[in-house]
Order: sequence, then C-alpha cells, then structure tokens
Amino acid sequence: MIEDDPIVFIVDDDKSVRNSLAWLVESVGIKVETFPSANEFLKRAPYCGPACLVLDVRMPGLSGLDLQNQLAEAGRTIPIIFITGHGSIPMSVKAVKAGAVDFIEKPFDDQKLIDAINIALKEDEKYRLEHAEINNIQRRVDSLTPREHEVFSLVVTGMLNKQIAFDLGMSEKTVKVHRARVMQKMKAESLADLVRMAEKVSPH
Repeated sequence: MIEDDPIVFIVDDDKSVRNSLAWLVESVGIKVETFPSANEFLKRAPYCGPACLVLDVRMPGLSGLDLQNQLAEAGRTIPIIFITGHGSIPMSVKAVKAGAVDFIEKPFDDQKLIDAINIALKEDEKYRLEHAEINNIQRRVDSLTPREHEVFSLVVTGMLNKQIAFDLGMSEKTVKVHRARVMQKMKAESLADLVRMAEKVSPH
C-alpha cells in the first residue's frame, strides 16, 4: 500500500486533549491518528509517507521523552513536537537536543502548533526524498563489479586514468573501459555527478 498523504500522530493520555488536537489538525486538511499511550503508538507499523508526532511529555508508563528515545534506538525517524503543561527549560533543551522539532507549553496558540506541524511534515518529506535518493545511488554502486568498484573509488578522488592504471596494475585502455561502464551504471553525466553520488553514499 502506498502511503503518500501527510499524517499527524497524536499521543496523549487525556482523551479530551487528543480529541481537540485531532479536530484542530483535521480542520486544516491533515490526516490524524490518535493514541492514548506511547505503548499503543509503538504497536503501530511505521508509516511510509510524511508524518510527524505530536507528543505529550508526561504520561503514565512510558513518558514522551522515553518514547523519543525508543524511536531513536529503533532507527525510526519521525519529527516530534512536544506539548506539555509541565514544561521546564532543562526538559525542553533535552528534547530539542535529541531531535525534537519544537517544545510547546500549554495553553498554546492553535496557529503556533499548526505552523510547527507544517514545518515538521516538510522536514520529514525532505528527509524521505534524500533517503530515497541515497538508496537509489547505493543500488547503483552495488551493481558494479569488484573491479568497476575499485575504478569508481579512485576516479572520484580525482586520479587520472594513467594513475589508476598504475595503481591497479592494468592498462590505461582497460581503465577507460571500466570507467565508461561505471559512468553508465551509475547514470552519471559527468565526473562532478559521480563525485556527488560518491559523497552521498560514503560514510562520514
């Protein structure tokens, strides 16, 4: 199933807060799913489209900060907006340092929350596009033969064909053949293209 529509997940143990937040978000045309606890949210399969999480900080059982940590440990990337009636500066600093988009104290202005949600959804969409591009490039890299991979690794450092030939113990003509195949398989139109691709998939 393709999931393209942006969605906002709301996790709050207070039913009236969940309902009012859901009404607010739906009023601007964004899909919503609500959960009464962090554990209930964790049972939901990861969403494949742009999403963000509006999360109460203090809840029975797993707190909002606990959920943020668990999602990070599981490698689930989703922008989080914390809402709280018991905010503190150290708590908000901790949440933002751990990657939260915003930390909003109750009572809050409706527009402030909607603005934060729009920013979060745009961030998530941008992340997903970048991640998809990196996966696409990695698949092309994986399609290279071991020898082509060696040539690719040296070409993107700026080495000339004759230097690569010397380094790999082959003729310059053979390097040119491998280089042409690398350019074709990587769908690169220029050396600059190839270098940019290498940068995107190289570990930093």
